[in-house]
Amino acid sequence: MSAVSEARDTRDGREAPAGAADVAPGARGREHPGLELLAVLGVSLGMSGIYALLSFVRAEWTVQGGIGASTTTVVSGTQSTYPLLDLLDDLADLMHGVMPPLLALVLLARLPGGPGFGVGFDLRRVRIESLQGVGFLALIGLPGLALVYTAHQVGVNASLDVVNFPDVWYRTPFLLLSAFQNGLSEEIVVVAFMLTRLRQLGWTRERALIASALLRGTYHLYQGIGGFVGNMVMGLIFGWWFQRTNRVLPLVIAHFLLDAFSFVGYLYLKPHVSWL
Repeated sequence: MSAVSEARDTRDGREAPAGAADVAPGARGREHPGLELLAVLGVSLGMSGIYALLSFVRAEWTVQGGIGASTTTVVSGTQSTYPLLDLLDDLADLMHGVMPPLLALVLLARLPGGPGFGVGFDLRRVRIESLQGVGFLALIGLPGLALVYTAHQVGVNASLDVVNFPDVWYRTPFLLLSAFQNGLSEEIVVVAFMLTRLRQLGWTRERALIASALLRGTYHLYQGIGGFVGNMVMGLIFGWWFQRTNRVLPLVIAHFLLDAFSFVGYLYLKPHVSWL
């Protein structure tokens, strides 16, 4: 305990509570995990969940045949007579998508526990964590593809026009960057940040895990019930991993690879696979 704290406690005639000396002056006043979580979700995937739910309700309510008779696009772009302006617009979209996970990392970096933004980022482990990401890709990707096919066949998933992007020179690089942005945003915000803040708020592991997975499923509801269920299962697996390892990079890598194969592969498979 510092001399200043001892003098104050002596004046007040009280003993300092146990552990008080371990907290930096003013640190408790700066910690607002609930408000920070609400703010980050409010400018990112929390609002995406609301919009996706409204999109699902609108399709079920207004489209004959419901969500199964509708078509939805995952990645889109516009093409005008000003290609340079189109490129700048697309780059601005990518920058906008990177800001929420950056904000989450800045907030997480204030937590004790050394480097790694509080979520285990360590460039020395890139090789092994890349291999773990590939393992997650196999675990999630193949069953997910089967689920999309089944859900579409039974009419509870929208037809996916995955990529509706003009055939310009930067289309493939943009799709890869978009895949990276998705992986960074979803895994940092909905897994690392959300689960960390819910833990600080006293939520149990199970309750926090279900909340995180439900949010992930909800902002994919625009794809239909199949998108909701598949992504909720993915959220349960990814959240379980993070809760036990406190490492998020393998999840970012897995998500990037999953979306990269989905976006770029769609361009080449669409003419040959009728249900895509």
